[in-house]
Amino acid sequence: MSRIGKKPVSIPSGVEVTVNENTVSVKGPKGSLTFPHLREARVTVSENEVLVAKVGDTKVSRAVWGTTAKIISNMIAGVTTGFQKQLELNGVGYRMNVAGKKLTLALGFSHPVERMLPEDLDAKIENNVLTISGIDKQKVGEFTAVIRKLKPVEPYKGKGFRYVGEVVRRKEGKKASA
Repeated sequence: MSRIGKKPVSIPSGVEVTVNENTVSVKGPKGSLTFPHLREARVTVSENEVLVAKVGDTKVSRAVWGTTAKIISNMIAGVTTGFQKQLELNGVGYRMNVAGKKLTLALGFSHPVERMLPEDLDAKIENNVLTISGIDKQKVGEFTAVIRKLKPVEPYKGKGFRYVGEVVRRKEGKKASA
């Protein structure tokens, strides 16, 4: 039994949730999101809550039940408050710049690395912290992971991208022999 799937998802004021066959649409003050769910989960909307139920008792329906409820919950949270992830860049000579929807990174390679921001995400840089924000939790996390993968933090000097608050275990370097 899914503990997450059993709980109803509450709908705050100012948010509209509609269900058409296998598509859930959520509209709120920050925008709108849609999600095509599988037929193994049944989604019903009452006045101020969304209920997700499994159809049948198959392995797929048990797996999809809680996931569908959590995705709908994240959609409601996204259109009301939004999501953000922060990356910290450490290293001598490493720089970041945002110009419109273009993110330019100097990461110690022979060339600058340029990435275009997806249309529904925003980026902001303060000191050495890059903040990616948007209404879709999956897109925010995925784009942040793509940027982090360009130069992951290395364990000897701590240079590279790390999530704010992430603890990286440092290794001891070579010792000089006497």
